[in-house]
Amino acid sequence: MLISTCVFDAYGTLFDVAAAARQVAGEPGREAFGARWAEVAETWRRKQLEYSWLRAAAGIHTDFWSVTCDGLDWALEAEGLDDADLRARLLSLYRELTAFPEVPGVLDALRAQGMTTAILSNAAPAMLADAIESAGLGDRLDAALSAESVGVYKPDFAVYDLVGAAFGTARREVLFVSSNGWDAWAATAYGFRSVWVNRRAEPVDRLTAVPEHVVPDLSHVPDIAARP
Repeated sequence: MLISTCVFDAYGTLFDVAAAARQVAGEPGREAFGARWAEVAETWRRKQLEYSWLRAAAGIHTDFWSVTCDGLDWALEAEGLDDADLRARLLSLYRELTAFPEVPGVLDALRAQGMTTAILSNAAPAMLADAIESAGLGDRLDAALSAESVGVYKPDFAVYDLVGAAFGTARREVLFVSSNGWDAWAATAYGFRSVWVNRRAEPVDRLTAVPEHVVPDLSHVPDIAARP
């Protein structure tokens, strides 16, 4: 079955989740943060994901912006950086994350192939709207689908159901692309064709399925999508 629809995770896949911390680290007067920014960015992302999984498992949902704020608070406290101004600055920039350099060209190539392109993310709709606008990707995407509409986070299959509901596609018509190994695994188990963008050359997770394709960046996606 030919691929008709290419769906991307957002944070870490299209948008660089470390960009906010990296930018703040270079600002005047942020020397203390500059010495620890990489650790904060890493921990922030890890706690953000952990909190989404725990909430999904417990059935205690809150929107992804709240999860993002909670993850940052934990990361800053862990590094001894109790600074309300720093917190506000990081959260402001998180709403304006930059896209990875290859993203516009990849989306343009997919659309030139006649593909439907979309985001499927745990993020709240307002977060996605801000990020898409800031990165200038609005005219390159047909939809931004949010887990908020079903009140649970990926990897719950109810989130992946949103793609078929939006586009009327069979599962094997969809190429799902994520930088999160667990997300690519769940999409594979769900029945999507899958790409794991393994930017850090990590081992494949020991789960019930493996991604169909593992690539170092998004530039490989148009070629994969064109295959029968």
